[in-house]
Amino acid sequence: MNFLNLLVNFLLGASWAFALFGASIFFLSFIHISFFYSFIGFFIGALPGLFFVLLIEYFILAQKKLDELKKQTKLLEELTKKK
Repeated sequence: MNFLNLLVNFLLGASWAFALFGASIFFLSFIHISFFYSFIGFFIGALPGLFFVLLIEYFILAQKKLDELKKQTKLLEELTKKK
């Protein structure tokens, strides 16, 4: 694994932790008012972390797509050289 993959995977784990931490903080801070407000707060607290999770997953998907396109280009160049 290269350094970029390690960094992206670390940031993905940190984003999940951020989502869990934010959700639990909002849930616990609104639980004394009512369960409904704490449930809504749970989702509001998780949104920033989940946004970063989606952003990083999109980056991982784009990187895999780029790697696959590089492999296909290399194979096509080898096939055209053989002809």
